[in-house]
Amino acid sequence: MSNLSLMLLECCDMCQASVGFLSPVLTTDPRVCLICGDRATGLHYGIISCEGCKGFFKRSICNKRVYRCSRDKNCEMSRKQRNRCQYCRLLKCLQMGMNRKAIREDGMPGGRNKSIGPVQITDEEIERIMSGQEFKEEASLPEHTWSNNGDSSDHSSPSNGASEGNQPSPASTLSSNRSVEMNGGYTAALRDQYMNTPMNTPYQLLPHLFSYHAQSGLLAPQPRSLYPQSHPLVLQLVAAEDLAPLTTPMLIEDGYKVTQVELFALLCRLADELLFRQISWIKKLPFFCELSIEDYTCLLSSTWQELILLSCLTIYSAQIFGDLADVTAKYTPSEDEMQGFSENGMEVMERLIYLFRKFHQLKVSNEEYACMKAINFLNQDIRGLTNVSQLEQLNKRYWYVCQDYTEYKYPHQPKRFPEIMMCLPEIRFMAGKLVNVPLEQLPLLFKAVLHSCKSSLISYRTGSSPCLTSTGTSPGN
Repeated sequence: MSNLSLMLLECCDMCQASVGFLSPVLTTDPRVCLICGDRATGLHYGIISCEGCKGFFKRSICNKRVYRCSRDKNCEMSRKQRNRCQYCRLLKCLQMGMNRKAIREDGMPGGRNKSIGPVQITDEEIERIMSGQEFKEEASLPEHTWSNNGDSSDHSSPSNGASEGNQPSPASTLSSNRSVEMNGGYTAALRDQYMNTPMNTPYQLLPHLFSYHAQSGLLAPQPRSLYPQSHPLVLQLVAAEDLAPLTTPMLIEDGYKVTQVELFALLCRLADELLFRQISWIKKLPFFCELSIEDYTCLLSSTWQELILLSCLTIYSAQIFGDLADVTAKYTPSEDEMQGFSENGMEVMERLIYLFRKFHQLKVSNEEYACMKAINFLNQDIRGLTNVSQLEQLNKRYWYVCQDYTEYKYPHQPKRFPEIMMCLPEIRFMAGKLVNVPLEQLPLLFKAVLHSCKSSLISYRTGSSPCLTSTGTSPGN
């Protein structure tokens, strides 16, 4: 028998073993990813999976990421929903038998373990991996220190990414003997590495938001200078933003009753203007020439809802929670509209109100907003991208710039940067939920959210406690 025939038979045996072990459903279609149901591209780390889940699993293990699920740890995994919760996606990878020991330690392509088929591990082992306990023991380091190569005890990243599972969290690479040299934990060597030269090393430098959180409190805040490379990058991002007020008319005569159709038309017009501003923003980005038009199109089509939501909560919040709230106050929903408001709409309403209060508390500056927007946009896990490595480098660059600026500007708020970054996964999640709200429910949803948020603002100013107004009791006028 020829070598080619032997190779073909071996491949067939591998596929049959994997399919039979994991899922009877795949017997009829072995090309379906066992994690998300997308089109599989082959046997990756022991099971049949798509390129997206293969890459996600590799990054999660190589970077020792620890995720969080904001729900019941049973989120839906499908091609469209897999990016909503990183925790549940990694959990399913492990449950379905992906072999973490088949990943090369240097992060380069090509497995180092040639064992065939999936692996079976106990629930206890899975829990140790998901909690990061196994990574801590491998590193043999105290929880509050960093190792020389950046593989820390806890590479926690923000929970619940929404655009292909990601809020990338570029990590500190502090040497152990200088880990507390500065408040915020940067060294000159790290700055030189990420700022001045393109990095060809694997994407393994990710800051631990949770351990970083604790580390920041070890030293008293100390005033320091902004790193010279950060200042021009922040200015370039801010210059790309259109900070002028929205031009969509949101004034209305006293006594006029707004109909559902009129309010919906206004919301559509606002969305059009906000989307047009995002397209114009892309062309002004300092790294515009570094990526292809195809990648920009892919990024914008996947993140435009998130960019709009972020801008509404920050630079346009005065108009959205002021002028638009005044218009929605003149819209009175019918009983049928009130009764037909879905449970999904209620959840969206409550979480949008939470986001508003969080941003109102943080008072995000234009500089922080510009960095957050760039970080959210540069999502290297979105499907269909052609230059993933370049996106990773750009994402890390602006993550570091944002952390540098925030620590410099707010030295007495050591937890500010993690809190700001943790808002991005929530925005991504909410943008995905908003898309699923029926169009006819949007006027009532905006009325309820804006009324409650405006009431909160009044309560903050008067010193009383803000109360969350439910949809069923929101006033008609």
